[in-house]
Amino acid sequence: MAETISMPKLGFDMREGVLVRWVKSEGEDITKGDVLAEIETDKATVEVESSASGKVRKLLASQGDSIPVGAPIAIIGTADEKIDEEKGPLPSESGKAVPASTTGVIPLKSNQVVESAAPIDSGGLVKASPLARKVAQEARVNLSHIIGSGPGGRIVRRDVEALLASNKTGQNLDLESSADAGKSPPEYIPAIALAKHADEIVQTTKLRQAIGRRLVESKQNQPHFYVSHEYKMEALNEMRKQVNGMLPDGEKISVNDFIVKAVALALRQFPNLNASLNGTQIIRHGAVNVGIAVTVPGGLLTVVVKDTDQKHLRQISAEVKVMAARAREGKIKPEDVDGSTFSTSNLGMYDVENFIAIINPPEAAILAIGSARDLPVVENGQIKVGCRMKASLSVDHRVSDGAEAAQFLQTLAKYLEEPLRLML
Repeated sequence: MAETISMPKLGFDMREGVLVRWVKSEGEDITKGDVLAEIETDKATVEVESSASGKVRKLLASQGDSIPVGAPIAIIGTADEKIDEEKGPLPSESGKAVPASTTGVIPLKSNQVVESAAPIDSGGLVKASPLARKVAQEARVNLSHIIGSGPGGRIVRRDVEALLASNKTGQNLDLESSADAGKSPPEYIPAIALAKHADEIVQTTKLRQAIGRRLVESKQNQPHFYVSHEYKMEALNEMRKQVNGMLPDGEKISVNDFIVKAVALALRQFPNLNASLNGTQIIRHGAVNVGIAVTVPGGLLTVVVKDTDQKHLRQISAEVKVMAARAREGKIKPEDVDGSTFSTSNLGMYDVENFIAIINPPEAAILAIGSARDLPVVENGQIKVGCRMKASLSVDHRVSDGAEAAQFLQTLAKYLEEPLRLML
């Protein structure tokens, strides 16, 4: 029986996605799990896998279409099945039909002048997806050389790649002006500015807009409270040193890997913090899926280690490395960023002593982690050098209270300060 593939929901607040590219064509054989298409969301471009095996009988959308979540995009079936659905435009979130679009790349000829070829938004900036901007920046391409094939004339990744492929004459497509091209950043910054600088207007990316939308919602609707704790890190640092001494370079375990494992084990004892609120009901999640904030161009994403409490340190470390690399390359998979039940945000690598984080809805809590520092401490009436790390827990007061949050941080201390517990 034929199966209809729909636009998947690839994020908590995703409403629609842009079909960037069909990986399979009509008439091709496909196996369940094969990549069917590439979809661009607010966060990144992700690969969508087929949920059925058979032949691609009908593609119901065109590349560049903006498609609402749940709308059909393809039909998979057997070769002799009768398929009645007709291919046509799909409604966008606004209810208007989004027609199939064609690639609108301008092949540049020698000495050709292009004036505002790309669509301009109300702020006077070129309309382009975050991934297209990233590819253009890396290739030093001026986006005004391109006509976008995305919805509303927005420039998408394939438009930039097509322009690069068509530029056989070696024409200068630099993003920077010729006066700045090739210059290295200064080795020092003068104490007094040598010149005044004009205001710069930068259009926010879709990812930054999504982050803002969700976190404004979180701060407005979730009553946050914060509890902090300071941890002794000497024992963990010593164990990490011993463990990494036995591992190859590509498999070294980070301090954050230890923290993520410790958080997962502590959450088992505090199910209220591994929860989300649904109306008047608190959903205590059976699985402990720890989300880890990862910096990406234009914002951040949270990659998710599923069943974190059931995995050993090396497995957690390997999964985080792979997912973080995909996130930074704009090649995340839906399962990489979906399903977290508790989140962590670590700024320790930036020499941050302490900070608080905004809860990632619909979760009930998030842990903000600072750097582990050598500093003078008092133990048994004596001043000595110790290694300390501060962490702050942000909690939804509708779900939990200060005492429970403090007890969670104390339990977390047992795992971080006696790290052998993480190995048992």
